[in-house]
Amino acid sequence: MSSLKHDTVTPYGSTEQKKEQVEQMFDNIAPKYDLLNSILSLRIHKSWRKKCVNKLRSIQPKSLLDVATGTGDFAIACAELQPNHITGIDISEGMMKYGREKLRKLKLDKLITLQSGDAETVDLPDNSYDAIVVGFGVRNFQNLETGLKNLHRILKPGGMLLVLEFSYPEPGLFRSLYEFYSKFITPTVGRMFSKDKRAYSYLTESVKAFPHNEEFVSILEKCGYRNTSYESLTMGIAAMYSGKK
Repeated sequence: MSSLKHDTVTPYGSTEQKKEQVEQMFDNIAPKYDLLNSILSLRIHKSWRKKCVNKLRSIQPKSLLDVATGTGDFAIACAELQPNHITGIDISEGMMKYGREKLRKLKLDKLITLQSGDAETVDLPDNSYDAIVVGFGVRNFQNLETGLKNLHRILKPGGMLLVLEFSYPEPGLFRSLYEFYSKFITPTVGRMFSKDKRAYSYLTESVKAFPHNEEFVSILEKCGYRNTSYESLTMGIAAMYSGKK
């Protein structure tokens, strides 16, 4: 495992803040993002989101915030919970442009609103959402704890934070296969379809450096969440984390 802290791994290694580099990266890859997501994950990511939505059923959220919404896939998946409204926030206008087009086609643009914002600085009211979801976004927070604490502030008492994030398999044959795929296949396919040569190398590096499983749960608890837990998905490729306020 890498000894790098997750916040020192940036897309381009430039002097710009991580947040600005992440915004640039997602704007660059937005046109092919959904296609690449399906190819590289072999569409498994859809089953992961479905599991997350089923986890949220226990609290029947009526107001829901999707952080790092991208092109809106997690928000769209959460629509089946029949909330009153879903707000999606992201720092990449390029990604949300494609998300809004998708929402219009699905006739979900009244239910789901996408707007500019990030976890660390978004100025939403205290105690205003029943549930907050973050799909593959916490790795990109510039300051992880600042972001998680701000989301805790926004959650209603009894509300649930649910995080879906890439993880790292336990040592063994599967991890070796996973590392080969991540190191060689993911960046190669990414370069073939995307104009951004660094984006899919950054994906691999940021996953490796991110705190996984019990370590991330400990960070959630430090940030004020209770009833925390995690569940490994698909032999440790991803994990579903949850905590309540």
